[in-house]
This record gives sequence, C-alpha cells and structure tokens, in this order.
Amino acid sequence: MLEPLLIIFIAIALLFDFLNGFHDSANVVATTIASNAMSPRAALSISALTNFIGPFLFGVAVATTIGTEVVSAEAVTVPTAMAALLSAIVWNLITWWFGIPSSSSHALIGGFVGAALIGFGTSAIQIEGLTKVLLALFISPILGFIFGFIILAIILWIGRGFSPRVNEFFRKGQWITTVTLGLSHGTNDAQKTMGILTFGLVAFGVLDEFVVPTWVIAASASAIALGTALGGWRLIKTMGAGFYRIRAVHAFSSQVAGTIVILGAALVGGPVSTTQVISSTIVGAGSAERVNMVRWGLAGQIAMAWLLTIPATFILGAVFYLLLVAIL
Repeated sequence: MLEPLLIIFIAIALLFDFLNGFHDSANVVATTIASNAMSPRAALSISALTNFIGPFLFGVAVATTIGTEVVSAEAVTVPTAMAALLSAIVWNLITWWFGIPSSSSHALIGGFVGAALIGFGTSAIQIEGLTKVLLALFISPILGFIFGFIILAIILWIGRGFSPRVNEFFRKGQWITTVTLGLSHGTNDAQKTMGILTFGLVAFGVLDEFVVPTWVIAASASAIALGTALGGWRLIKTMGAGFYRIRAVHAFSSQVAGTIVILGAALVGGPVSTTQVISSTIVGAGSAERVNMVRWGLAGQIAMAWLLTIPATFILGAVFYLLLVAIL
C-alpha cells in the first residue's frame, strides 16, 4: 500500500503546484498584457520559462520554512501533508471559478495548520515559525502597496517634463521586468510545493531528514511552469482590467515593486502571497497617480478573500485530515 499512496501524494503535490501556476499566472502577465507591452502568448511563454528557472537560482529558504518551522515533528505525517494540499487545491479552484484573486500561500498554510491542530492539538504548532509565516503573508501586501506608490510617484516626478513618447520606454522595459517578476514568482511559489512535498517524503520515511532533493526542485519547477503557460484567463482579466485602465508606466512600476517584495521575501525564507502582493502594487501605482481612478470595490473583494482564505482552508484542512485518517 505504501508505494501507490506515495505516488498519489506526489501527484497531489504537483497538482497543487500546477494549479498554483495556473491560478497565479495573472500575477506576472496581467499588467503586461493590459498595457499592450506583449501579446498574451509571448507574456505567458516568458513567464512560464522564468517560473521554471527561478526555483533553481535562489535557494530553498521558503521550502525550509514551510517544511520545518510551522509544525512540530510529531505532526509530520502523511494525512497532515495531504490534507494541507487538498484544502489548498479546493480553495484555489473555488476562487478561480469566481475570478477572485486569492492566495495559494494562505490556502496552504491554513490547511496545514488546520490539519496539524485537529490531529495533534496546540502542541503541534511552532508559534515562532507560524508567526514568521503570518507576518510575511500579511505585511507583504502592505509593502507592495507602499513600493508601488513610491516607485510610480518618483517616475511621475522625474518624467513630468517628458513627452508622451516616454511610454515606449516603459512598454519595452516590461520585457525585463516580466522576466524578473517571473523569476521571483517561481522562486517563492514553487518552494511552497517543495516544502510540503519534502515534508511528506520525511513522513513516508523516504528521507531521514528535511533536505530538498534535486528531483523535487525540478518537478516543482516544471509543474508551476506548465500551469503558468496555460494561464488562468479569468484572473488575468480581473487583475489586468479590473482595477483601472493600466498604462505602461503603471505596469512597469507594479512589476518592479512586486519583484522587490517577492524576491526579498524568498531570500529570507518568507512565503508570501504573490497574488496579494501584485494586486497591492497595482493599486499602489494607481493611487500614486490619482486615488479615485482605482476601483476600490474590487480591491475590497480581494482584501476580503485575503482575510477569509486562512480560516476557510483551516476548516478544510481539519475536515480532510479527519477523512484521510479514517480512510488510511
């Protein structure tokens, strides 16, 4: 029974990674497409390639945080890992269907903690590690807004005497910022799958300790790249046209801001929601030009999803854990 169950677990982990890429492709390409800097196919192709490359470049600090710092050794079990993945998959599909940008990171953490808590009680939760994760998840959108606002404000101030032809610079500049944002996204998001997958391999006894194997990095990078290539068009439309009419300067500013926050968090081991970060950088850039140009109703919906994701997946994680324990 062990080998088939292990194969099923790996498949579920890679399905989560694929859906993460599919769900989050809007984060990287929506503003690029909306500002007519690239065609949709070119933007998605570049994003998929950079999402594949990113996980190989910047270490596994986020994976280590997910796999070793959130729950204690007693909760390192197969049902815990599978319940976390299943709860995140279900939530991603629900929010994708309704076109609401939500966080795969929030979903995974919520399910992970819900499963560990229902199975092993409060002693299974490492408060210091969970606090680190929650701070990264909740502070990063605020930083995204601030950086988006500041970067566009500086650009508008420097370029106030330039002709409209300067927009061509920001349009072409997105060929660079789309690459950097894709590398950042792949680095941070694929590591979440690496962390939970390696966690599961320890639970199965395949690994004696938490060390991310090269094949796990390659498999996670491939799954998120494939999901990104196929693109979640419902969410691309929401993020590319929902907040305001995005021009090249807004897209450029939000992509630079997003790269700074997402890559910076990855380097220190902080899992962040790329969806929430990019949404907030877009809103921040728009606000720097004119506050009332932003459709704040949509921003409110995303903020509500941001607040609801962890409680909802916490419950789903607990339910899936009980079901899996009964089945296994």
